[in-house]
Amino acid sequence: MDLSITTPALLFPAISLLMLAYTNRFLAIATLIRSLYDKYQSDTRQKNIVHQIQNLRDRIRLIKSMQLFGVVSFIFCVVCMFCIFKNWNAAAYIIFALSIISFVVSLVLSLLEIFLSTRALEVALSDMEELTKTNLFNLLRPADDNKEK
Repeated sequence: MDLSITTPALLFPAISLLMLAYTNRFLAIATLIRSLYDKYQSDTRQKNIVHQIQNLRDRIRLIKSMQLFGVVSFIFCVVCMFCIFKNWNAAAYIIFALSIISFVVSLVLSLLEIFLSTRALEVALSDMEELTKTNLFNLLRPADDNKEK
């Protein structure tokens, strides 16, 4: 495979868009944590809020790791381009591989964060018994059938 200076540059837009998405998720979760914390301060009896905040704290940690691996991937791309410019081809291949590995780790962490976010929704809706028992087959039935249950 021929590694030209434009090859690592192909990752720049993808990494930039992912970093923007990660930052938006981080800001949304931070706002939600502040809101839930204020709600918890006004009524400390709500255990549901504590579970939500714990879940959000885990998600914040994951997002920080996602951002870290995204930035590392970006740095490896730049270093790879420098190695290509200097004709250090062996180093360029290794660093480009490290960049792609970092990018994939960031995506896998993003997938884990998505799973955690669905768990957070389940915690938020846990006090509504009917909603937690809904399954795919109940959703496919007409609305009148669902009301009877």
